[in-house]
Amino acid sequence: MQAFESRLEKVHALMTVIREHRDHLVKVAVKDTGFTHRECNVEVDGILNDLKGFEPMARTFALRQPICKSGQAVALVLPYNGSAWLNTAIVSIYMVGNAVRVKFASRGSGIARLTESLYRPIFGNTIRFDYSGGRTFLQKAMTDPATPAICLFGSDDYAGQYLDIIKAQGKKFIFEGPGKDPFIVLPGADLETAARELAYCKYIYAGQTCTAPERVYVHQSIHDDFLERFLNFSRAVKVGDPSNPDTDMGPIASTKVVETIKAQLNDAVQRGAQIALGGQIQGNWVYPTVVINARHDMLGMQEETFGPVSFIRAFHDTEEVLQLARDSRYGLRVSVYGDSAAADLAERLTGESYCHRVSEVTYGRFGTAGVNQPQSEIWVDAFVSKPVGGYGLSGWIWETVENEFIIKQGPKLLSLETSYPIE
Repeated sequence: MQAFESRLEKVHALMTVIREHRDHLVKVAVKDTGFTHRECNVEVDGILNDLKGFEPMARTFALRQPICKSGQAVALVLPYNGSAWLNTAIVSIYMVGNAVRVKFASRGSGIARLTESLYRPIFGNTIRFDYSGGRTFLQKAMTDPATPAICLFGSDDYAGQYLDIIKAQGKKFIFEGPGKDPFIVLPGADLETAARELAYCKYIYAGQTCTAPERVYVHQSIHDDFLERFLNFSRAVKVGDPSNPDTDMGPIASTKVVETIKAQLNDAVQRGAQIALGGQIQGNWVYPTVVINARHDMLGMQEETFGPVSFIRAFHDTEEVLQLARDSRYGLRVSVYGDSAAADLAERLTGESYCHRVSEVTYGRFGTAGVNQPQSEIWVDAFVSKPVGGYGLSGWIWETVENEFIIKQGPKLLSLETSYPIE
């Protein structure tokens, strides 16, 4: 417990310097990510609240020992779609007693340098930052005996290529991947609330979050009413200079994502869908776009979009939407709005409450669910005390236990997955 208290004091010191450098953090985040001033401000508020959440974890962490021995460190590869919240991942691994080597995305170099300048006086060499290329960093971690575990946020294609070397090296590999999350609206839903929430989730960070809903299913009896409400919210989004505090949505950070969105929209139109709103793309600026009459053979219903584009389809009954929601390679999160039937549907779609061993990658299940609940509430304490993650290609853990290679899937905490129970 004494070691935990010492680490917690350092986290409190981190919170202090984040508050002191808040304006600078926001300015650098806007420049590096293209996210809006408002979004980056909210992110700082969120991390300050989340870091407080480690204190109630004292009893849990007191019963665990770090995966790292002396001289070892967990390798952590962070995504480009974030700034302040990334501290949660770093601190989660540190709080159970591990040293951490951190690799920010290359387009987040300003955030990385600033974060390092805040961390070094507090954590010293226990948390170190690496500025080599992502592949170089990972390949070194794969073969370095001083790296017992690797945590990677990224694409499933990128993560999947390391299976053989992870098996050969006996490392623990924790992967947090993409989503293609369904947003389901049942009869009895508060349509105004559901449409407002969908707009919030789609346009915050310009849709560049793994849990942004991308497949929208609306019961045919309420489809037109819901669509009109959602279109009204979408039209109201202010797209512009991300440094302007009045801007709601900025540009897409990745040119590759922009090309993906173009391909998905072209494919949807060619296959008979209609663009009810938007479709404008100017450089990396993708305006709020709503595609209706979407089918499941369309790229936009199968591949991650990662932008402010919604693909909407009407459904006839619960069994149909159950099958549609399950028809995906990804299984991160599902949102359901409706009457009492909403909770039952969400329960049928979600897996176990914490990650568990599976015989093979499991499809048709989701790690977490929200029922008539805003995502802003759901993300409170995520990665701190609330497990995050999913099934399918949305995330997994590879590890070798007693000479047997195993796969685990489902929501997880990085703290628990980089530590063991004290025997």
